[in-house]
Parts: sequence; C-alpha cells; structure tokens
Amino acid sequence: MIYKILIADDEPDIVFMLSGFFEGKGYCVLTALDGAEALKQVEYKPDIILLDINMPEINGFEVCKRIRNHIACPILFLTARIEDVDKVKGFSAGGDDYIVKPFSLVELNARVCAHLRREIRRNFETQVKFAGDLTIDFGERRLFYKNEEILAAKKEFDIVELLAQNPGQVFDKNQIYERIWGYDSEGDSSVVAEHIRRIRAKLAEYTEITYIETVWGCGYRWKK
Repeated sequence: MIYKILIADDEPDIVFMLSGFFEGKGYCVLTALDGAEALKQVEYKPDIILLDINMPEINGFEVCKRIRNHIACPILFLTARIEDVDKVKGFSAGGDDYIVKPFSLVELNARVCAHLRREIRRNFETQVKFAGDLTIDFGERRLFYKNEEILAAKKEFDIVELLAQNPGQVFDKNQIYERIWGYDSEGDSSVVAEHIRRIRAKLAEYTEITYIETVWGCGYRWKK
C-alpha cells in the first residue's frame, strides 16, 4: 500500500528535504507552503499530515481545528515551540503528536510509521463482520452485505452501531432515543420503532437473518 503524506510548512527547504526523504521511502507526497494551501491539499485525503504551526495566512492550530471534524488521519505538528501551553493547545486542536525542530529524520520516520501502524490496527478493529456476510464499518459508518453497500441514514446507522456494539443487551425505546437523539431533543421515543422498521426492511433486501430482535415488553437487542 502506498501512503499519502501531506507536508505543510512555510519553509521551502524543509518541505523540499522532507518531500525527497518520504518519496524515497515510497510515499505519495502532497505539499503546502501555507495554511490555505494545506486546507486545499486535505481534499486529496492524506493518510498522515505533518503540519507546521507558524504558517502565514492560517496557522497550524487553525488548520487542524478546521479539518479535524472531516478527516481522521494522524496529524503531527512540526514546531520549534516546546512550551507545555503550546502542546496543550495543539492536542486540544486535534493534533496527535509533536515533532520539535530541529528533528532527526530517523526519529520522524519512526513516529510516522508508528502512527500509521496504529491507524491500521484501529481501522481493522473498527470493521466488524457478523454472520450472514454482513459487515459494519464503524470507522467509515457504512454497512455492507457481501461487499455490496446497504445505504443507511445517519440515525439508522447510529441505532445499528449502538445495538451491534452491545450484542445481546436489551435497550428499550427510551434508552435508544436518549442515546441517539439526546436528552434534550424535541420529540418522543415512538420514532425509534419506525427507524428500526426501516433498518430491518433494508437488511431484509439482502438477508433473511434478523439481526435486530424484539424482546416483547422490554425493547430491542442485536442478535448474538
């Protein structure tokens, strides 16, 4: 697998050096010399990001904040700052690690590899396969049956996720409603039954297995 790495730094020499280094390691390299360009390059969905903090137009903290809700890949800050307050600010913005300048390429490569290995494990763990060839990808929030995608609305997937991650545990309609819609949501738990009906109907187009069982007088549970 060829990984995509985004290198965002306002120092051309550093970008040139890191680009050559990671291209030599077999990476597909994306580059940016300022925060605005980094935001554009994120559209190419890098697997890991090296992000300088002190960039013109938009600094690294702000870039991280803007993209964190849309991209889950590791973000490593490149910085000369070593104060604890800056580290806290970076982690709060959604960063995963700090590389302090000047840095060793050997150490940087080791950290990049470690974060990518962690992502591989996380992605593997988030994909759970159940009997009947149904696959739930919790990370990507997608359902598949024999590699064919079953389209689910957000709340439908939320319910599947809640039940499937707790197989055999019974949830009544109020519990599901509070978990998925929230305590302060306007409405009532009657919508739960309708959403579960839709989920069952979609699954029934692909398989006869009843994954969501009704426990009469109690609620619903995911089939063990």
